[in-house]
Amino acid sequence: MLRIEPVRTRRQQKVWLSLPWQMNAGDPCWMPPLRHSQKLLAGFGKHPVYEYADAEQWLATRNGKPVGRIAAIHNRAHNECHRENLGFFGFFESENQPETAAALLGAAEAWLAERGLSACRGPVSPTINYELGTLIDGFETPPYMLLPHNPPYYQALIEGCGYGKSQDLYAYRADTSHLGDMKRDTKMESLDNMVRERFGVTVRPMNRSRFKEEVAMFLDIYNLALTKTWGYVPMSPAEVQAMASDLKELIVPELARIAEVEGKPVGVVFGLLDFNPRIKAIDGRLFPFGFIRLLWNKRAINRIRIVSTNVLPEYQSWGVGVSLARSLLQPALDHGVTACEFSWVLETNTLSRKTVEKGGAKRYKTWRVFEKSLV
Repeated sequence: MLRIEPVRTRRQQKVWLSLPWQMNAGDPCWMPPLRHSQKLLAGFGKHPVYEYADAEQWLATRNGKPVGRIAAIHNRAHNECHRENLGFFGFFESENQPETAAALLGAAEAWLAERGLSACRGPVSPTINYELGTLIDGFETPPYMLLPHNPPYYQALIEGCGYGKSQDLYAYRADTSHLGDMKRDTKMESLDNMVRERFGVTVRPMNRSRFKEEVAMFLDIYNLALTKTWGYVPMSPAEVQAMASDLKELIVPELARIAEVEGKPVGVVFGLLDFNPRIKAIDGRLFPFGFIRLLWNKRAINRIRIVSTNVLPEYQSWGVGVSLARSLLQPALDHGVTACEFSWVLETNTLSRKTVEKGGAKRYKTWRVFEKSLV
């Protein structure tokens, strides 16, 4: 017998949090999350997201065995920012049974409808700034850091409950030869030189001695640059501080570059080493000694994810992004990077897609965000 219950006890929380390991058992491409971070993001601990959002979690069991989970999220900041009346579902996991998916999504939809919300979008876990979408293409390779991977049948389960596409997100990959080609691209070099000479743009690496302040500055520019992006809601000051703290030990300063005009930061590009294989080796546990294995000898990690290239709106027409991209190529090669991913890129972001594709990167993964009317 199938049962859907709200998560109330510590035991239920533990089962809810461990369910991805059960759902993805036997899939060599699945990468576990960091357990402590997942607990906070899910709303089972103190996280700045829940200063402006509310969440409810449910656990599905069949004959006493856990077979699914979900969270419903009321993100007040999103609706204020976009003048929408949306609710969200996230952290979705389910056995390959339409009945289970329908019961989980139905519980989330009813909770959101009770709060007067007229549509449900997801998976969003818990906001667009964290884990987003369901993988629908590219199951044969493991994801890079902070990106979801799920069983192929999830798309059919969600669509079977009346959800349609809201937006697709793409990942592009390039190997060392592509990075070298981009570095030798004479058109790109000429444009880079023009931007630097005409507008006085300089590019520098992150300053190690001001690490926390620099990460916060990166995130501030990220906030301002994406104000008109689909679904984007700026992170709160508390979120910026929390994320800066989380990323502090993971960032390699040489792989994070800052564009300046007259000493003012106007753009950033951020390359994040792919720690996923190490997170898998420690099974998502940082303590007691997992963090040592995670951070030891970062130079041995040869995969990098270009998380974002962001430029303040008033400088976006200057070509600053080209200078930022070119400035990252040599440091990446010097680090020993052999594979690079640009992710994620919105399907509607034609400028970024064309730029990445012209550089020789190939699209190889797609995640989908779904949406359904509740009225």
